Amino acid sequence: MKTIKGPAIFLAQFAGDEAPFDSLDAIAGWAAGLGYKGVQIPSWDARLFDLKRAAESKTYCDEAKGTLARHGLEITELSTHLQGQLVAVHPAYDAGFDGFAAPVVRNDPVKRQQWAVEQLHHAARASANLGLTAHATFSGALAWPYLYSWPPRPPGLIEEAFDELARRWKPILDRFDEAGVDVCYEIHPGEDLHDGVTYEMFLERVNNHPRACLLYDPSHFVLQQLNYLDYIDHYHERIKIFHVKDAEFNPTGKQGVYGGFQSWLNRAGRFRSLGDGQVDFGAIFSKLAAYDFPGWAVLEWECCLKHPEDGAREGAEFIANHIIRVADRAFDDFAAGNVDTAANRKMLGLA
Repeated sequence: MKTIKGPAIFLAQFAGDEAPFDSLDAIAGWAAGLGYKGVQIPSWDARLFDLKRAAESKTYCDEAKGTLARHGLEITELSTHLQGQLVAVHPAYDAGFDGFAAPVVRNDPVKRQQWAVEQLHHAARASANLGLTAHATFSGALAWPYLYSWPPRPPGLIEEAFDELARRWKPILDRFDEAGVDVCYEIHPGEDLHDGVTYEMFLERVNNHPRACLLYDPSHFVLQQLNYLDYIDHYHERIKIFHVKDAEFNPTGKQGVYGGFQSWLNRAGRFRSLGDGQVDFGAIFSKLAAYDFPGWAVLEWECCLKHPEDGAREGAEFIANHIIRVADRAFDDFAAGNVDTAANRKMLGLA
């Protein structure tokens, strides 16, 4: 069995224009000071990382790794959540997602999508240059506006959306395969891949591509009321990245899963700092350990109440306390003996 690596932290929610959050070296020192051993890097944030340069230069990647190593840290994965989102955007969301793209391709959906694909290609090469084996991203969405079946969806609409999503992602998955890196989709509301069924719909269309893997984040399943422990049983072979994020769901007589268009603070389902929500992390870490999860336990901090720096500080200890150092022998080995075939047959009444 493998012991899960960690604690690690996703830097996206912490990067900023003020020290110590404005450079890779400074934020690495901050994270290490809290007890983290790894960082997941948002590839779109130029304050921390230059994705194109990393794709083109092994030397740059070695320098980035060296910067982190001076603080006792490793890179767990790169993330292209924003760029992956732009691989597939329904026109209803053009304005909302345009800000995710480089300024030069904004207001042009075709060029924006081409830019996003190029970014994923950079990410494949950069991950290989960094010696990484998994990559975090979103799938994007064409069918999301039609999530609820009213008005009734015309026959073939969802099928065509998933066919197109697969057509766009299959060449990207092939590029990652050439690099030896798994693409791990965060199963997330707002993406066409938002639960197990939709993931399987996509997986079938990319011919069960070996690189079409999963980022597991139980918080999104709490908000959907999906059984996040059974999910591990179904998909553990494809889960290669783990976001440790808490959430709670407290429905009332006025509000449920859809949230009534309320703010995060006022929704029935909302994200919380680790330990403040309802996720059973003891059971999750146990299942992942039993299934030999090969990766890192990475904090993704999102909370509508607690200050992010408090959430990061508490999160390092929380994760460290939940990582199970797996056993190297069975607990009852002391009572075991050598195999004695004759004795065994006698016990079975066969001698």
